[in-house]
Amino acid sequence: MDFKTMMRQVLPFILLMSTRSVLGQVTYSIPEEMEKGSLVSNVAQDLGLDLKRLKSGRARIHSGDSAEYIELEKERGLLLVKERIDRETLCGETTLCALHLQMILENPMELFRITIEITDINDNAPTFASSSKRFEISESAIIGSKFVLEKAIDADSGANALQSYSLSPTDNFNLKLANQADGSKKVEMILQKPLDREQQEQISLLLTAFDGGQPRRSGTMQINVHVLDVNDNAPVFSKASYKATISESSPKGTSVITVTASDKDSGSNGQISYLISQNTLRLPDVFQINSATGEVILTGDIDYERAKVLQIDIEAVDNGGLSDSSKILIDIIDVNDNSPQMKILSKSDSISEDSAENTVVTMLSVNDPDSGSNGEVKCKINEDIPFKIENTVNGFYSLVTEVALDRESASQYNITVTCSDEGVPSLSSSVTLTLHISDVNDNTPVFERSSYEASIVENNTPGLSIFTVKARDADWNQNARLSYILEDSSVNGVPVSSYVSVSADSGVIHAVRSFDYEHLKEFHFRVRAQDGGSPPLNSNVSVRILIQDQNDNAPQVLYPVQTGASVLAEMVPRSADVGYLVTKVVAVDVDSGQNAWLSYKVHKATDRALFEVGLHNGEIRTVRQVTDKDAVKQRLTVLVEDNGQPSRSATVIVNVAVADSFPEVLSEFTDFSMHDKEYNDKLTFYLVLALAVVSFLFITCLLLIISVKVYRWRQSRILYHSSLPVIPYYPPRYSDTLGTGTLPHVYNYEVCRTTDSRKSDFKLDRAVSHNVLVMDPSSTGTMQKIHSEKNILDEPDSPLELVDSVT
Repeated sequence: MDFKTMMRQVLPFILLMSTRSVLGQVTYSIPEEMEKGSLVSNVAQDLGLDLKRLKSGRARIHSGDSAEYIELEKERGLLLVKERIDRETLCGETTLCALHLQMILENPMELFRITIEITDINDNAPTFASSSKRFEISESAIIGSKFVLEKAIDADSGANALQSYSLSPTDNFNLKLANQADGSKKVEMILQKPLDREQQEQISLLLTAFDGGQPRRSGTMQINVHVLDVNDNAPVFSKASYKATISESSPKGTSVITVTASDKDSGSNGQISYLISQNTLRLPDVFQINSATGEVILTGDIDYERAKVLQIDIEAVDNGGLSDSSKILIDIIDVNDNSPQMKILSKSDSISEDSAENTVVTMLSVNDPDSGSNGEVKCKINEDIPFKIENTVNGFYSLVTEVALDRESASQYNITVTCSDEGVPSLSSSVTLTLHISDVNDNTPVFERSSYEASIVENNTPGLSIFTVKARDADWNQNARLSYILEDSSVNGVPVSSYVSVSADSGVIHAVRSFDYEHLKEFHFRVRAQDGGSPPLNSNVSVRILIQDQNDNAPQVLYPVQTGASVLAEMVPRSADVGYLVTKVVAVDVDSGQNAWLSYKVHKATDRALFEVGLHNGEIRTVRQVTDKDAVKQRLTVLVEDNGQPSRSATVIVNVAVADSFPEVLSEFTDFSMHDKEYNDKLTFYLVLALAVVSFLFITCLLLIISVKVYRWRQSRILYHSSLPVIPYYPPRYSDTLGTGTLPHVYNYEVCRTTDSRKSDFKLDRAVSHNVLVMDPSSTGTMQKIHSEKNILDEPDSPLELVDSVT
């Protein structure tokens, strides 16, 4: 019967023992030599696992240091034979042979232990180390003499192992089998009938060894007996068994033990030779015995992890062929010669920074084949990292997070796992794992400054870049991609977006319009920085824009007012001394800073040697004593200039009358007001034309206006009943005080301007009196002091455009 036929008969009777423990362990039993693809078990059903769980958890089999004999078919949850299993190759002489596997699942990580026992089949026949053996036996050998035979070797185990021997023919010898401590049988050939060399010098026997398999297998060895004369004493060992110890690290040539045997014979029949029986696999290659001295020498490598105790069968043979046997039991002493063996079962390359504590990132298996403290392993990781290593199951470790992670502090960790045994000296192994920390949006943008302030010169070009706001985000990639947004607000009731805009990508702030310092000196708004996370995070910052002034406004002269209704003149008595204050030119500039610093100087003058103007205060004073030769009519053109770059200026004409009495100057100033009469005539024409055009609905309003005009005309007839100009006198207060050249009182000037500039007038309010020559062509030439403080604002038809107060 061939092997395949036998396997077909065996497979239907495979015993599949499945025991589910609380720790997730199952045990199966299969025979050796099963064909590839043979079914071992339905492990998913035995463990109560769903097939979807096997696929989602990426189930796989971990076989440790063993070859991959078993594979997992995840689609059906079956364990199949991947490679042919030879129990003798896998386990050697070990009686109990098993594969210890682990099935690993992920998401979440789970571990199941699977034990597969490999049962023996009778695939090995008993064999002898040599095909024949020769004995030289003296004919004087007594009945019952023992002759040790070589034991057969059967690699199978259990019932399939070696069971019995037979010897044929049995005319002179019988077999004797004796059980030994290790379970083997000692085979001896017993002389049951005296030998007669003269009748039979050579005896040929056949020793057959049988195993207990079905069918039985056997092996044979030819025994040749050469009958000698007279050696009637066999050697005897001093001990039935010997014990020795040796370290597994002992070098070759180390003496293990020396055995001794004695023989009562003398001469050549008493000379003993020692030898190692050829009944133990591989031992002849590991040990040798000195045939003369009985010293056992180590000649090969021994490994405590493969065998802890070795037994050597030895023989002592004399020259007559008589022999005795004994055994040596050698205890192997373990040394720490194996480093811990590490294997990564499952590993995560990256983990989110918001992962919970105790999240598993890596699973490892660690094994040390040494024994005792040499095989006890402890694992640790490098310090100062937010991870820890835990021993989950014996020999299995999990690397988990210990505290919350922060990618901004560390975006990657190189984790070195070091496993050391307890031997002396300790041996260790290590593996380095690289773990990347993935980012989450947990940081808000932060501006480089708590607030910003920038300035821009007025009259700028729209679209001009003012400055840049900048924010940073500690996150990464999209979570750190910032956009800048102008928050809604208003400036003087106008949306701030009408003034400035912000670039969403760069944060550059641009002016939307041209600014005017005289209308807007500064304004505030807020800019928001928002990242690209989900949900997005943002922060804002306050921005202050200051408008810088430009010299874009020329000075405006408030006094003296250039009016078309009358000619104003300042009167200087001929008795005026040097430094006499004639008048004061008052001007303002709506710009700021040095652009509004005004200076005064005489641009043109009838007599430059008579008057001068204060550079900074605009006061016009006499430079020398006034004489009779000086002309009555003096005209000065005063230039008012600001301090801007470039500077702007305005001019004003000041008429001065040099006389002690009013009649002296009337004829000189008559021509100043000729054009005013023409102006009044034209204005009357336009009013009459307007009255003719308006509808009846406005007659009431026109009558009211006419009545007001009539009233004022009557008042002017009373006050100005003379055609001569009215020249009020100068009060003592207006004259120079102690020669200081300054006005002793505060004067308030109000400019009232109509839509027709020719009707503009100027009022010096709250002064005690006016030192002004008023030349009115409609007057009759009479003079009168003006004490009324009535302003042109009191007129209902005079709309006010500008009022300014000057000190």
